[in-house]
Amino acid sequence: MRLWSAIAVWLLLALPLAAQQSGPQVLIVDSDRLFLETQYGRQIASDLAARTAAVQAENDAIVAALTEEERSLTQRRPGMDPAAFRIEAAAFDSKVQEVRRARDAMNGELAAEAAKARDMFEERAQAVIANLMLERGATLVMEQRNVILSVRTANITDQAITRIDQVLGQGTP
Repeated sequence: MRLWSAIAVWLLLALPLAAQQSGPQVLIVDSDRLFLETQYGRQIASDLAARTAAVQAENDAIVAALTEEERSLTQRRPGMDPAAFRIEAAAFDSKVQEVRRARDAMNGELAAEAAKARDMFEERAQAVIANLMLERGATLVMEQRNVILSVRTANITDQAITRIDQVLGQGTP
């Protein structure tokens, strides 16, 4: 019985020490920081922001033109035949609905392209993170938001950012 107690005490003391010396088996990475702080992620975000701004500028110009067209129709209404006004108003309403559908489709395409770019970033970054995992002798990498408590050395986000910048740069092939 004393032998088992001695072995148990030895295991309780030796295993944490061995784990500290070899490093954590589970590593942690904050993928949001990877995207926001790497050259590649910032390049994607910058490109998407520029495209979003261009789409918004187009939207603003279209809204201004439609507002002016509506104002003109409203000002001309008192002197128009009611049947002619209804025809122009219906045509204007159809035009507005078509513009709205087209703009919604464009915004949807932009969102899909943003998701695709983020997926490509994550796929390419994953290879870099896998190499860090192997170099550290770890068996698993977890997302930071899924971790409740960990040792500081388990988080490799800073090292991953540095390595992604070295390997992928701004993401151009």
